[in-house]
Amino acid sequence: MSRPSFRIVLASVAVSLMALTGCSSSNATPETIPATVDLEVRAISGLRFDKSLYEATAGDIEIAYINDDTIRHTLIVLQDDTKVGTLELAVNKRGDLDIGTINLPAGNYSVFCTVPGHQNMKADLTVK
Repeated sequence: MSRPSFRIVLASVAVSLMALTGCSSSNATPETIPATVDLEVRAISGLRFDKSLYEATAGDIEIAYINDDTIRHTLIVLQDDTKVGTLELAVNKRGDLDIGTINLPAGNYSVFCTVPGHQNMKADLTVK
């Protein structure tokens, strides 16, 4: 390969890498989470949620699920180990954000990750 061709290829590769780096994550920051969200749940490293107990008010609950980990996580709501409603949130990589709404009466629930191998990823949810 001649010197000018090599430089063109090298420049093209550098530009492509910069473009990919700029698009590699969509970090969910407080500025990107809508103010209407009632509950914020974060998946963190160690196959855990950021809290062991969440609280919400009965009725329609808008949940923002943020991935602060590097692997895929999901979120469903359980009551007595039975899925409640149709809410299923999924975040595939660090910085991903998924938002959904579930209607819950007052009671005790759990949020749970359904990804195989993540069975210990569970936290309590108290709805008042």
